[in-house]
Amino acid sequence: MEKLIKIGRLFYGIGVVALGIHQLIIKKFRSEILAPFPAWAHNNSIFPILVGIALLLAGIIISGVFTVRFIDTKKVCLYLGFGFLVSVIASHLPYIIMLSAEKTPDFQVWINAIEALTYSGGAFVMAGSFAENNIIRSEKNFTSILEKLIPFGRIFYSILIILFGLSHFAFASFIATMVPKWLPAPMFWTYFFGVALVVSGISIIFKLLIKPIALLLAFTLLLFFLFFHIPDAFANPSEGGGNEIVRALICLLFCGIALVIALTNNRKKQI
Repeated sequence: MEKLIKIGRLFYGIGVVALGIHQLIIKKFRSEILAPFPAWAHNNSIFPILVGIALLLAGIIISGVFTVRFIDTKKVCLYLGFGFLVSVIASHLPYIIMLSAEKTPDFQVWINAIEALTYSGGAFVMAGSFAENNIIRSEKNFTSILEKLIPFGRIFYSILIILFGLSHFAFASFIATMVPKWLPAPMFWTYFFGVALVVSGISIIFKLLIKPIALLLAFTLLLFFLFFHIPDAFANPSEGGGNEIVRALICLLFCGIALVIALTNNRKKQI
């Protein structure tokens, strides 16, 4: 079980590394990392570059590829989760609220905000996969406050999963075109996976059969990664500065979160 948890952390870490590298390549903020507000943050490439470096380092540490003795990986997860949460509260929500009537936020604007919330939730889920730190719990500091957000990680994550599932019904015709050609009855699979995603998200929020369903969700997302995102990344490797490759690795990030949720749901901090 511990090996699978480590695989989940690896998948999440790889996704965060991909986000960081992509920002270093394009030298601007990805839309889900920071909304157009505040404008000053977008006026100088140093800000997205610094954030990209921070994401790169955090992702490497969380992945477990390298072990740094003097760095507490759990704290890295907590502060990464907090960083993404600040992005949602201080950037995405103000941008959505302050848009004029002529610039009513479209679906993608909301997706960007919820995706940032999902990254935050994933980081808190990863933090909950580590053993409790008695030092942290005994001290009344900012880190101990962040620990209280760990149980919300799975909820933040599930919101996007449910939204993805609903999109299979709202945009069924479009999503059906993404089903691999070798798979018959594309509309059936579009609706089938739509239902599966919605049920998975609800199950994880309310902790109903959470282990088997989260494991099935992780397996489903791994299939999406292998049979949809990977072929698309190979077909369009340079589009958006490698954005299709990043999207593939973000799917792997989502897979890792589901895997860790499934295998840590009985731990005190996950409950």
